[in-house]
Amino acid sequence: MSTSKTKTDVWRAASALVVEHGGEARFVARLRADTLLKQYDVDGHLLWKRIVRCVRELQREKPLQGEWLN
Repeated sequence: MSTSKTKTDVWRAASALVVEHGGEARFVARLRADTLLKQYDVDGHLLWKRIVRCVRELQREKPLQGEWLN
C-alpha cells in the first residue's frame, strides 16, 4: 500500500476493520502499522497510522469537548 491513498480509501479500510474485528480493530491496525515499520516500510506504516486514527474516530463513543452533534 502507498500513502497516496485517498481519504475515502483510508476511511473504507478503517470501517472494514471495525466491521471485521469490532473492538479489536484498533489493535489490529496498530499491529499492522508496527509490523510494517519493523520491515522498514515507512510509507505503509504511515498509511496504517492514518487508518488507526480513523478507527479510533469510528469507535469514539462521546463527542469531543465543544463538538456539536447532528
